Amino acid sequence: MEHVDDWTQDGISTERAYEGEPIPSLSETITPRSLMVSLILGTTLSVVAMEVSLNSGILPSLSAPAGLLGFFFSHAWIRILDFFKVSHMPFTRQENTVVQTCIIACCAITYSGGFGTYILAMGKNAAGGDARDRSNIVEPSLRRLIPFLFLISFAGLVIVMPFKKVMIIRHQLTFPSGIATGHLINSFHNPSGASQARKQVKMFFGSFGGTIIWSFFQWFYTAGRGCGFETFPIFGLKAYALGYYFDFSMSNIGIGMICPHMITISMFVGNLLWWLVLCLSHTSNNGAWYAVNLKVDFLRDITSYKVFIGVAMMITDGLFNFLCILSRTLWVMSKPCKQPIQGCIDNKAQSSWSLSCTNREHVAKCFDDRRRAQVFMRDQIPNLVNICYYVLISIVSTIGIPFLYPQLRSYHIALIYISIPLCAFCNAYGMGITDINLASSYGKLTMGIFGSWVGLNNGGLIIELVACGVMVGAVSNGADLMQDLKTGYITLTSPHVVFVSKMIGTSLGCIISPMVFWIIYGCNTGNKNILEVPYAKVYRSIAMLTTGENVLAEDTKRVCWIFSVFALVLNVLREVAKRKQWRVVSCIPSTVGIAVAFFVPERIFIDMLVGCLLTFVWKRTNTNMAQMYLLALASGLICGDGLGSLMSSVLTLLHAQAPMCIKFLSHIDNMKLDGFLKTLPTL
Repeated sequence: MEHVDDWTQDGISTERAYEGEPIPSLSETITPRSLMVSLILGTTLSVVAMEVSLNSGILPSLSAPAGLLGFFFSHAWIRILDFFKVSHMPFTRQENTVVQTCIIACCAITYSGGFGTYILAMGKNAAGGDARDRSNIVEPSLRRLIPFLFLISFAGLVIVMPFKKVMIIRHQLTFPSGIATGHLINSFHNPSGASQARKQVKMFFGSFGGTIIWSFFQWFYTAGRGCGFETFPIFGLKAYALGYYFDFSMSNIGIGMICPHMITISMFVGNLLWWLVLCLSHTSNNGAWYAVNLKVDFLRDITSYKVFIGVAMMITDGLFNFLCILSRTLWVMSKPCKQPIQGCIDNKAQSSWSLSCTNREHVAKCFDDRRRAQVFMRDQIPNLVNICYYVLISIVSTIGIPFLYPQLRSYHIALIYISIPLCAFCNAYGMGITDINLASSYGKLTMGIFGSWVGLNNGGLIIELVACGVMVGAVSNGADLMQDLKTGYITLTSPHVVFVSKMIGTSLGCIISPMVFWIIYGCNTGNKNILEVPYAKVYRSIAMLTTGENVLAEDTKRVCWIFSVFALVLNVLREVAKRKQWRVVSCIPSTVGIAVAFFVPERIFIDMLVGCLLTFVWKRTNTNMAQMYLLALASGLICGDGLGSLMSSVLTLLHAQAPMCIKFLSHIDNMKLDGFLKTLPTL
């Protein structure tokens, strides 16, 4: 047994530290404590995710904050029980995994539910000048959204379960985010990890509380239209009129701190490209590329060029990545299994294991693999049960969705559900290799197929958007489940437990997300438009393009083709630079980042640039502290701003009036105001 001790010391075996602990059962892992913590944090982070996705269209990963907050709140619950001397079960890493899985499943509905994409793309605000076609307009309704989400959100979960052994055990796919979250949870449950987690939580709540206080402080100065610090013209009033100003959005600053710096820089490059090149060309082509003195029409004025150029670049980027990941997936699947790893996993292949594990570090990893594989293969749900559930969900959805959206026919939905198993498998497999969820690409591909099939008449746009929603809801949730199964594999959590946790969290999300959306959407009344929703018009535009109808300004398609080629060249250059390991690869702008700049307001990437700059300075001055606290600080900013925005929305719904107004005027306007105030009688 001496060599076992050596493995623990030199071989960095994780599971040796937990070898004496029994694996908790389903009832010991999914507890009232874990469900209550999941409900509280799932609701809070859903508010944050909804606010961010509606206004910026960029949703950062919430896996790490979910695991961190789940650990903290569960420990706080235990301390309260200890204070009142109430007996309780210990908080294990398996229960931490359950909490994290439920929270992420609940928050994921804000993305797969399409609130910032295809749901609002059906409404009249996204339609613009095309809003006269009533057959292609469906306004959001809470009574329609909740049943629709329940119909589309569970098919992907049950259909990918039969593939879990192939992806995680046989092919040993990495699922980088899942494995990182698993190691994070493992680190929380040892003494040093718990101490570090408490420090990170302290930083999180410090920034969280400060951001909420700042949100309330801002609200007190918004008594009238155009009032408040959100309209601070830091670059001057002329730049402010063009949309360039700093609005003190803590969530966007936090996003800029989390997102890779090249994404933020690429957004700046995209905006610069638009203003320095295209606007000059449009000014010289006034009356040629679009009609002079044309009333605002989303499809035929200058806006069509800006929006559809971004759409063309995003479609090109999505297709390029889709083909790259598909080819890479097929290549990996064609390779034989790695015999040394399989030998370490197989209990019967002792000779193979002893021969392949020739050094201590490899021996430790082999022990971890064997231990994790043993737990992973327990409590299996029969594949036949999953297939039967999928068939049942397909039948119910095929019957139910046409009642919610009468433009569709049952055979439309049936054809989608026939193709979902293949798409869900390919997306989950590709995500395991690249950590990229391409559910939106599958949704856009579905829109293209249905657009060329049904056309524009008789509600063709609604058919496309709903078909996109059905595909995205299934494919996205299926890939997320496989990511969570990888986390469960690392933390020795049974796949059965992870699956049940995912079902519970998804059910909560199907209720919580629509309600949060409805509260925010209810404030979008009158002249106060608080929803940016940049991607709603993107999806509406894609639906229009795929119908084949000639509804755009005359030269839009030609300009879009030029930028599609530009996006393709950029993607090919980046791929070649990665393969050749060129140093310039870190300087190549992101195609998606450039495309996003054509949709989002200028103030958003200005906020992100501030966050990016703060991160750069912090890492330069104190690298260790930045690595330890950066994620906690940024998450606190995002969560605090999201919760503060929701509270402001509730105050608006309650017709509460801010007591003061702060406004920034030019020198001439300020002199006029002073002259007017002098004419008023003094009290």
